[in-house]
Amino acid sequence: MERRIDNIKDCLKEKGFKLTPQRRSVLSIILDNSGKHLSAEEIYDLVKVPCPEIGLATVYRTMQVLDELGLVYKHNFDDGRTRYEITQNEDHQHHHLICKKCGQVIEVEEDLLEQLETEVQKKYDFSITNHNVKFFGYCSSCK
Repeated sequence: MERRIDNIKDCLKEKGFKLTPQRRSVLSIILDNSGKHLSAEEIYDLVKVPCPEIGLATVYRTMQVLDELGLVYKHNFDDGRTRYEITQNEDHQHHHLICKKCGQVIEVEEDLLEQLETEVQKKYDFSITNHNVKFFGYCSSCK
């Protein structure tokens, strides 16, 4: 995790930002909860334990900076909250399954759309750099 934080620190520094203790705490929470797609409020609830002086506005600003720098993905899973996920240096984002009943988010690691992307690029003479796919339905517990 320290190496990942060092890489993020370097990216922040290149763009004129510092890795403040508050930003480091927020990043640690995100990295410790990888795959959980936390909202800013959930990050705040977790980060205020090791960093009680941090404010919710600081968490929001930190998430905005990380999103602008491409260090986190910002997701909308239609639950009324923006959720965040650390980038994994992938060419494409992975897909998500969202349960309409309990709200569980399941990551689909495989990129199943490569052939479709190739066809779309050819047909529309369009260079695709990324895509974002969400499937809504019911998880095994809620079916």
